[in-house]
Amino acid sequence: MPVPKGSTIDPVRTRAAILEAATPVLYERGLDGIGVAELCAHLGVSKETLYRHFGSKDGLVRAMLETRSERIARWLAEAIAAAGHDPADQLAAVFDVLQQWYDDPAFRGCAVLNAAAQHHDQTVRAITERHLDRYLELLTGIAVRAGAPDPHTLGRQWLMLVEGATAVAAHHDKVSAGEHAHRAALALLPATAGARG
Repeated sequence: MPVPKGSTIDPVRTRAAILEAATPVLYERGLDGIGVAELCAHLGVSKETLYRHFGSKDGLVRAMLETRSERIARWLAEAIAAAGHDPADQLAAVFDVLQQWYDDPAFRGCAVLNAAAQHHDQTVRAITERHLDRYLELLTGIAVRAGAPDPHTLGRQWLMLVEGATAVAAHHDKVSAGEHAHRAALALLPATAGARG
C-alpha cells in the first residue's frame, strides 16, 4: 500500500486498507499460519507501519475479528429485516444467507470461532463472547416475535444450530448444512408463529 508521490497520508484510511487486505489472508491461512514479515510483505507495508496502526500482529487480529463480527451481525440483521414480519421467513433468511456463505469457495468456517480455538486468551474469548451475543440477540428477537414462551432459550437453541451448521459446513458437508439446520430450527418454532406474522 505505498502512498503515491505527492499524496498525504491519511492514518484512518491506511489502517482501514491494511485491515481490509489482511482479513482474507488471516482467514485463509489461519492466525498462526503467517508470520509478521510475510504478512507485511503480502500487504506491501513495513512492520513499523503495521505496528503504528495496530500495535502488534495480535492488535491486527483483534481488529480483524471485531470488524468481521460486526459485519456478519449487520449482514444477518439486514437479511432478517428484508424478510418481512413473519418469524418463519426471518428464520429462513438467516439460514439462507448462511448457506450462501457456506457455498463460497473461500469459506473456512467462522473466523471468530476459529480464532478462539487457536488462541485461548482472554481478549479473543471476549471478542468471541460478543460475537455470539450478537447472534443470540438477533435470534432471540425472532423468538420474541414468534411468541415463544421462553424466547431466550429458543434463541440459544437456534444459536447452537447456527454454529453447529457452520462447523459442519467447514469440516464435513457444506452442501446441505444450512438446509438441515434450517429444518431443525423451524421444528422449534412455536406453532402460533405464522398467525402472529
